[in-house]
Formats: sequence, C-alpha cells, structure tokens
Amino acid sequence: MAKFNPFKFMQEVRQETNKVTWPSRKETGITTAMVFVFAAAAAIFFLLADQVIRIAVTLVLGIGT
Repeated sequence: MAKFNPFKFMQEVRQETNKVTWPSRKETGITTAMVFVFAAAAAIFFLLADQVIRIAVTLVLGIGT
C-alpha cells in the first residue's frame, strides 16, 4: 500500500482546480436570477392549480353551500 503524501495530494488538487471552468460574475448573476424567476413561476403555477382543484372538489362534494 502506498504511503499518503500530503504535499503531492495538494499539488494534484491544485492541478485539478486549474482545469475547472469557473463562471463569470455576470453568468452567476444571470443564473441566480433565472432560478428565482422559475421558482416564482412554479410557486404561482402550483398556487393556481391548488385553487382550481379546491374549487372543483368543493363543487363536486357540495361543501360550503
């Protein structure tokens, strides 16, 4: 079994980190904004779907008349 060499490990980590393509600040901001927009759209969609289902169940069961 090979011995663990922390110095060599850190060199390999640094080499792999240099291979990563990091997003720019602009790309990060745009992506973050898109996540918030789609999360809000999904929340509105599910709110409306829930209300439609609630109204349909209320009408079918005759609750609240």
